[in-house]
Amino acid sequence: MPASASAVDDYLKTIYHHTEWQTQPVTPSILAAELGLAPSTVTEMIKKLAAQDLVTHRPYGPISLTDAGRARATAVIRRHRLIETWLVREFGYGWDEVHDEAEVLEHTISDRLLAGIDERLGHPRFDPHGDAIPAADGTVERVPFVLLAEAPVGHTGRVLRISDRDPALLRSLGDVGIDVGHTVTATGPDAVNVDGGATVQLPPAGGRAVWLTA
Repeated sequence: MPASASAVDDYLKTIYHHTEWQTQPVTPSILAAELGLAPSTVTEMIKKLAAQDLVTHRPYGPISLTDAGRARATAVIRRHRLIETWLVREFGYGWDEVHDEAEVLEHTISDRLLAGIDERLGHPRFDPHGDAIPAADGTVERVPFVLLAEAPVGHTGRVLRISDRDPALLRSLGDVGIDVGHTVTATGPDAVNVDGGATVQLPPAGGRAVWLTA
């Protein structure tokens, strides 16, 4: 049975996103865990994606997007992140509320509406979590970054991105003043100074959800 377009998009988006902020390659087992699917299901889909020249994969090895796969992945990620930005700016959604809504809308809105959203928002380059919004031609803006949990004590950087995987963690980080664009200094294990003010304790796993300028 042919895979649905939305299922293909979800796989390609997840593969792309896995290596967007770190270098560990994605394997079928990692992909299965991230998608919450059985390994056998993922293996079967990867074969279908390879047959469509969207990914390359060798048995027991990592999965890579082809040029065609990357183009399709960046297109759907562009839709998702523009929708998230639109919901926050125009409808008052919190940054911890938009991911699931965008998951639904990215498969339903027309290209014309997406272009209108992009224009109305002033062609934003980043979504509310700091993830880069690919341009219409697929190009993506990149700057050197470091994961806060791996930054040495004394490192100061601007918050580039906060993972949207855990809405509760997003709210906890916001409560202690850590948001995209703020400047933080790593002062010790699970502690940071925010914008030159008081030192705050990070919530559990907070250091692995925040990326700073390197």
